[in-house]
Amino acid sequence: MNKDKWKNSKLSIILIGPQMGENIGASARAMLNFGIENMRIVNPRDGWPNSRAKSMSAGAGRVLDNAQLFNKTSEALSDLNFVFATTARTRDLSKEVMSPERAMLYARSLIQEGKNVGFMFGPESSGLSNEDIAQANVLVSVPVNPDFSSLNLSQCVLLLAYEWQRQVTTIPPEIMTLAGTELASIKEIQSLVDRSEEALSARNFFWPKDKSESMLLSFRNMFSRLKLTKMDVQIFHGIFKAMEKSRKD
Repeated sequence: MNKDKWKNSKLSIILIGPQMGENIGASARAMLNFGIENMRIVNPRDGWPNSRAKSMSAGAGRVLDNAQLFNKTSEALSDLNFVFATTARTRDLSKEVMSPERAMLYARSLIQEGKNVGFMFGPESSGLSNEDIAQANVLVSVPVNPDFSSLNLSQCVLLLAYEWQRQVTTIPPEIMTLAGTELASIKEIQSLVDRSEEALSARNFFWPKDKSESMLLSFRNMFSRLKLTKMDVQIFHGIFKAMEKSRKD
C-alpha cells in the first residue's frame, strides 16, 4: 500500500456546536480511518477537552489532541478559501448544491491548487443554522430517506471522509471484481457471440421468425453487459464445441 495516499490532508472537518463528546470522538475516528486529521470544533455543548470524546476515539486521540477550538463559526472559517456545508434537507437560502462525490472532487481540485478547504457539520439535533450556512460557499446534500433524514454526526463525517479517500484509492470496478484476470477484447466477445448465434440458430432457438430480430438484439445486449474474461470466452467456446460435436454424433 502506498502510505503517501493516507497522509494528513489540508482538508478540515468543522463541527459546529457538537452536543455529545461521544460523537466528537467517533467523528475523529472516522476522520483518521480515511486520512483526515484536521478537526475544528466550534462551541461544543459539553466543553473541551472532553474525556468521553477521548474514550470514543478508539486510538484516534491525536486528532482530538490537535483539534482547534473556536467560539464562533466565523472564527473557525476565517483562514479557509472554500467551505462546504453539509445538510440532509433543502434550505431557504439560494446556494449551489453538490453530491458528496462531486463535492469531494471539487475539494481535491482546490487543495491541489493550494487552497484551504473545510466541510462544516451541524449539531446533532438541528443541523446547521441558516446563519452558519450563509457563510459556506456550497451545500453538500447527502441522499437519505426523506421520511427519516436525521444522520448521526459521526455517520455523516464518516460518509464524507470515505468519499474523500475513495477518490484516491478506488480500484475500477472491473479490476476489483476480476482481480488476477484479463478482460476479453470486444473482438473476442463478438467472435463468441457470432458462434453462439450460429449454434443456437442451428437448433431453431431464435423462433418464431417474426420475433427473431428482437431476440437476437437482446442476446447480443446480454453479452455486452457481461464483464467476460479471456478464460470465460474460452469456456464458452468449449461449451459450443461440445454442443456441435454432440450434434454431429
